[in-house]
Amino acid sequence: MRISVIGTGYLGATHAAAMAELGHTVVGADIDPAKVARLEQGQVPFFEPGLPGLLSKHVATGALRFTTSVDDAVDSADLHFVCVGTPQKPGEFAADLRFVDAAFAAVCGRLRRGSVVVGKSTVPVGTAARLAHLVEERGADLVWNPEFLREGLAVNDTLRPDRVVLGTRDGEPSKPLLSAYAAILERGTPLIVTDYATAELVKVAANSFLATKISFINAMAEICEVTGADVTELAAAIGHDERIGHRFLHAGLGFGGGCLPKDIRAFMARANELGVDQAVSFLKSVDDINLRRRARMVDLARELCSGSLAGRRVGVLGASFKPNSDDVRDSPALDVAHAVQREGAAVRVYDPEAMINAKDTHPTLAYSPSAIEACRGADVVLHLTEWEEFRAIAPDDLSTVVDSRNIVDGRNVLDPDRWRDSGWTFRALGRR
Repeated sequence: MRISVIGTGYLGATHAAAMAELGHTVVGADIDPAKVARLEQGQVPFFEPGLPGLLSKHVATGALRFTTSVDDAVDSADLHFVCVGTPQKPGEFAADLRFVDAAFAAVCGRLRRGSVVVGKSTVPVGTAARLAHLVEERGADLVWNPEFLREGLAVNDTLRPDRVVLGTRDGEPSKPLLSAYAAILERGTPLIVTDYATAELVKVAANSFLATKISFINAMAEICEVTGADVTELAAAIGHDERIGHRFLHAGLGFGGGCLPKDIRAFMARANELGVDQAVSFLKSVDDINLRRRARMVDLARELCSGSLAGRRVGVLGASFKPNSDDVRDSPALDVAHAVQREGAAVRVYDPEAMINAKDTHPTLAYSPSAIEACRGADVVLHLTEWEEFRAIAPDDLSTVVDSRNIVDGRNVLDPDRWRDSGWTFRALGRR
């Protein structure tokens, strides 16, 4: 099929490359000339494992190309995916739909009768029904097909999703979209065909559930800290209950990034607009618990520095909000680093992939070229992003460069016995 992808950020670039991998001819469009220029050279403007090879492969064959002209992209295709961002409005919880509205206006200006527009952006419930009128006026159809990408696993999540959700006007499947996803569906991937509102709610409901589960175990970590219990042992025990399970039951510094925080806040804002804010009022507590873990991390660092961070040197391992990503949006790691700096500490940060982005968003922090250099002379080391590189560090390797052997594991993945046996004072969120 001939496909256009409007928006070539994280979602759009991944989706465009994946559609080419499935055998389609794809044109990606974006208003950012610099981004398009890099993509045309087969270069990915962000870090995502597996994507550079996939993208360069299909740019080289001509199955995938990029343009700054939405008109060109729409004229070249019959199936159009809208993959633009929906950031949080400044100073509000609500989602900013300016980019979605602008993309749909541009696409609808060139639509041919019988073509199909597919919304993949995460939007407040009710958005698809509003936009459907614009599409239908052009004799085309709208399908809402939410994305479920996890940063660091985006290629696999696109090519081998755990489900495909299609929201349509009449609840009937879209034949062009079924054809586009034929290779995926033939593998037995579950297909859910529903209405617009349900399709829109699937993404935010899933993210809200995951955020709730993460914040629940972090709330238990708070209880463990004052009772002398161990949250990792608690999580292992309750996770054996098949109704609960072990996944996402991992206490630590909490979630961040460009999806979970802004999605649950936008969900709360939309519920308030609909007059059912009490139904999701618990999400405010979920958000609060998540943010409190960041403050507790600073508390532990302060405790290891005899009650004050002023004049102390702090080595920070991690800047991205999660491993295998260079995304620093709402990063707990950088939030903690900045808070420690505000208390008067000299902070040095290292991350394997997110250094450039971190410097752009937090230019007042100091950065080091390696984990060893970030920790040199440190009074306390903070492990804030669970990169494999950090998990593999030998305590003795850091012992020779720090001033004081103090470490706080914000992700609960380091072995306490290993560090303590090497003479370190080891603290972690929710652990003895």
